[in-house]
Amino acid sequence: MRVLFIDTVHPILEERLTKKGFICIDGTEWSREKCLEEINRFQGIVVRSRFPIDKEFLTAATELKFIARSGAGLENIDLETAEKNGVTCFNAPEGNRNAVGEHALGMLLSLFNNLCRGNSEVRQGIWKREENRGIELDGKTVGIIGYGNNGGAFAKKLSGFDVKVLAYDKYKSGYGDQYAEEAVMEDLFEQCDVLSFHIPQNKETLFMADEEFFGNFQKPIYVINLARGKIIRTKDLLSGLQEKRILGACLDVLEYEKASFEKTLAADDNPDFKSLLKMENVLFSPHVGGWTHESYFKLSDVLADKILDQFKSVT
Repeated sequence: MRVLFIDTVHPILEERLTKKGFICIDGTEWSREKCLEEINRFQGIVVRSRFPIDKEFLTAATELKFIARSGAGLENIDLETAEKNGVTCFNAPEGNRNAVGEHALGMLLSLFNNLCRGNSEVRQGIWKREENRGIELDGKTVGIIGYGNNGGAFAKKLSGFDVKVLAYDKYKSGYGDQYAEEAVMEDLFEQCDVLSFHIPQNKETLFMADEEFFGNFQKPIYVINLARGKIIRTKDLLSGLQEKRILGACLDVLEYEKASFEKTLAADDNPDFKSLLKMENVLFSPHVGGWTHESYFKLSDVLADKILDQFKSVT
C-alpha cells in the first residue's frame, strides 16, 4: 500500500507504517497540481491543512483507501464524497486533547490575572499593582460546548479548581462524569460565567456564536475558543465586549485565519479585527492550543494505531 504524505507530520507515523510494509512517499514539497497528477497511484494520504481534499481531488484518487488527518478537525476534507467513494477518514483528537485542555486553562488564568499585560508593563519599568488586580476562578461556573476529547480534557483540568462545570453536547446523552455535569443549552445561558467552545466546524456550527446567541446569556461571560475561528462571528463578539456583555475572551483561533491555519489577515484588512486587537481583555495565541512538542508525536502515533488496526496487512 502506497501512502502519500502531503503535509509534514512527526516521523513516527512513517516509521511505523514502513515497518509494516507500507511504501511512504514524501509529497510535502509537491504542488497541489502534482499531487492531483500522482494521486491515482496511492492508497493512502496523510494531511494536515495545506490544501483541501475536495471532490476534484477525491475523484482523481481512484485507488484511495484512507485519509489520515494529523489533528482533530476534518472540515478540510469532503467527507460526503469520501464516504461515497469508500474512503476511510482518520483523525487524531486523542493526540492533542491534553494540550488543548492545558492551553485553555492557561489562557483563562492568564486573562483573569492580567499576566500578559503585567509582564509587558514590568519590562517597561511600569509597576501597577491595583490596576492588575486579578479575579479568581474559584466559585465560577464554566460551560463547555462539545464534550468530546478536547472538551473532556478541559473539564478534567478544571477539576483541580472549585468550579462548577456544565457540559452541553447536542449529539450525546448520558455523558456526565466526575468532571462535568450534563446540561442543556438553557442551563449554560442561565448559569455560565465562562463559556468554552470545543466543537468542529460544520454547517451547523458555522457562526453559531452570533449576536442572538450571546444575547441569551443572563449575566456577563468570558469566552474561550480553541475550536475553529468561524464558530464565532467576530463583529458580534466585538459588540459584546464593547457593551460589557462579554467581559473578556481567549482566542486561539480566528475567523480570519487562512484555510491552512498558517497565517491570518493583517489588521488593516478588517476594522473589526483591528478593534479586537486593541482590547486588553482579549488574549490571543496563533492556533497552537493543540500544538505542543508532545502532541506532535502523539498525533502521529494515534494515526498509526488507527491505520494499522484497519489495514493490518498491505499489498
